[in-house]
Amino acid sequence: MTSLRGNNGPRYRHDPGTSAPYETIRLDKLTPIIGAEISGVNLAEPIPNHQMEEIHRALAENSVIFFRDQDMTPEQHLAFGRNFGKLHLHPAAPHAPGHPELMIIKADANSTRANGEGWHSDVSCDEEPPMGSILYMKQTPPHGGDTLFASMYAAYEALSDRMKAYLEGLTAIHDGEDAYRGTYANLGVADKPVYPRAEHPVIRTHPVTGKKALFVNRGFTKRIVGLPRDESAAILSYLCSLAEDPLFQCRFRWQANSVAFWDNRCVQHRAMWDYWPHTRAGFRVTVAGDKPY
Repeated sequence: MTSLRGNNGPRYRHDPGTSAPYETIRLDKLTPIIGAEISGVNLAEPIPNHQMEEIHRALAENSVIFFRDQDMTPEQHLAFGRNFGKLHLHPAAPHAPGHPELMIIKADANSTRANGEGWHSDVSCDEEPPMGSILYMKQTPPHGGDTLFASMYAAYEALSDRMKAYLEGLTAIHDGEDAYRGTYANLGVADKPVYPRAEHPVIRTHPVTGKKALFVNRGFTKRIVGLPRDESAAILSYLCSLAEDPLFQCRFRWQANSVAFWDNRCVQHRAMWDYWPHTRAGFRVTVAGDKPY
């Protein structure tokens, strides 16, 4: 990846590099920077080791991967998630009966909000934020309801060298209080006494790829530690705005029984609630992560 500045070219140019062909899956990239649709996989069945290795690799290389025409039970959805690690329990959202790791995602004519309307990385306020999220959409509206995904690798690479040096070593406070308190009251979910709050590096290193990514978002990041309040607010506003640059994004148009699996360590996402009064509903399994560094 190469970052360009001045009048000699675009601000950001992607270097695709080289990648060995896949043997057990078919992959169709959505953009050169982020996103790929995978076919030739049945997520409801036990996945052979080599194919699972290629799915892991596809996620690492594309940051978010998509599957169409899947037919999974809740137990199969959970089992697929466990191929990637221990499952994460959401600190606030409702879950399917008997399955605390299976988060309910639903918006309809009676909803006052929809999950994920603003740019964010899932539960970045946890001390150990989730590694990834696997959303299985069972019901979709006739139009709308897309999800946008943004590469925080690309956002980091677009920064000037001076800005990268300025941000290196800085940390920021992520707090779930504003995001979660009262949010699910209309669904009968009682508030907890406290919600997660954590301090994470502004620039994190991905533990698998070794690449650097921005790790601040509008949903949870409150301030940069050690900076005056106005300077922190200005820097955060600029950094968070990078997720909104279409050059760094892909957009997924949902169909019933589609699955999206995104890497929270290097991706932000935003769900579009442009389909009211229609219904969009499914379940999300979230894979636990580790402390950013």
